[in-house]
Amino acid sequence: MLAVMKTDAMSDSAVLIEIGRRLQVHRLNLNLSQTNVAEKAGVSRRALQKLERGKTCTLTLLVRTLRALGRLDGLDGFLPEPGLSPIQLAKLKGRE
Repeated sequence: MLAVMKTDAMSDSAVLIEIGRRLQVHRLNLNLSQTNVAEKAGVSRRALQKLERGKTCTLTLLVRTLRALGRLDGLDGFLPEPGLSPIQLAKLKGRE
């Protein structure tokens, strides 16, 4: 069974640690070193180490790391493209 993060009950720090842990596990499952991923992502190994330890990082570091791990498409899973709201749909129908 897959573990699901109970994010509502977690502190920001705990969420960052869990994200870092998951990135590290994924990297290890791909049999990649931190150096390999850092080079592919165009970031320093030190920055990747901090990310994996759950330290505050930039969004750019996260995006580059996800891309280097082949997981950038995972962003769509946690923040899908929103559809049009009922109000927006009503406004569009009025223009037809």
